[in-house]
Amino acid sequence: MNTRPEQPPTLNPDTLNRRNARLAGVVLVAFMGVGAISNAWWTWTGDHTFLPDDISTHRVLDGGVTHDMSMRLADMDFSSEAARLQRGLGWLTLRDLGDRVRRGCPGWLFLGDELQIHPDGAANAKARADIVAQLQQTLARRGIKLLVTVVPDKSRIETARLCDLHRPAIFQDRVSSWVQTLQGQGVQTLDLTATLAGLGQDAYYRTDTHWTETGAGAAARVVADQIKQTGVPLQPPQAYRVTALPAAPRPGDLVRLAGVDWLPASLQPPGEVVEQHTWTAQAAPAAAGAAASSDDLFGDSGLPTLALIGTSYSRTSAFAPQLSQALGVAVGNFARDGGKFGGAAQAYFKSVAWKQTPPKLIIWEMDERDLQTPLTAEDKVHF
Repeated sequence: MNTRPEQPPTLNPDTLNRRNARLAGVVLVAFMGVGAISNAWWTWTGDHTFLPDDISTHRVLDGGVTHDMSMRLADMDFSSEAARLQRGLGWLTLRDLGDRVRRGCPGWLFLGDELQIHPDGAANAKARADIVAQLQQTLARRGIKLLVTVVPDKSRIETARLCDLHRPAIFQDRVSSWVQTLQGQGVQTLDLTATLAGLGQDAYYRTDTHWTETGAGAAARVVADQIKQTGVPLQPPQAYRVTALPAAPRPGDLVRLAGVDWLPASLQPPGEVVEQHTWTAQAAPAAAGAAASSDDLFGDSGLPTLALIGTSYSRTSAFAPQLSQALGVAVGNFARDGGKFGGAAQAYFKSVAWKQTPPKLIIWEMDERDLQTPLTAEDKVHF
């Protein structure tokens, strides 16, 4: 006996449903219309180009062109404002902070980039190790030494605060294997994992990507010990006056990155109240004596012999002043916020400081999460 298939239910929208559907359609069309007008106005009134510079077939096929176009659309006023509202509503209604920021245990935020697996990650890390080794050889021919320091991921050190967040097991040896590769090529390299892991909850801020003053200070002292073992001359002398500041709220960069920093503080992710310090450079008596020496005809004794390049870690929580204080000499800080692997190095080797007063030792600080990302033109450091 044949059985007739069950018929799909017939929709019989009532008046209220029809009105809501029409209203949603009108709102959608209006939103798209305003967006189109905003985009046209943005393109017409400013020195903007909608298409990226590289529209080669390879970039079209791998999605790079559409990615660049979407990024430029996101910069437009209407798109930015819509995204800002969407992020605020996402956090208030769903406790969602977007793809770049992930929630760990209560009160703890982490950067999503630290948890991302990159295609060809091992090959990218190997390429970066080759770049560093080649640079080290080039510097050595000019009598300049190189010390590489690797800052581990916050999610590596604060594993007890990840809760439901998953850090891929493949990352377990990411730092140690890369450091061993560099050391095998004769590059002096320092892994800061053990130093920061020994600090427990004091190594990183809860709502920020970066290390605390305590974490930065511990790293600075370990790096200073490594520098002293290189045998390079340390000059000029530098002293600091350290002043403690009252405990105060400290905005976290992960809250800003999530796009919810515009909300009232009571509606944002729980903030932090921290005690910070200021490091004020003081004139060191030994420096004046050295400058007045008749043997120093060209005043070379007053020039720093140490240069620091790297990422925002070198510019956060007074890492550079604490390194300088641990050594008792000035350290030229050429690190850049957002510099990633090669940004600061590229800028430094093009600078007047490098061309006119090259140091005796370069400290190159880099963070773990950048080691396996796809290489960019900025990463191919040379001079």
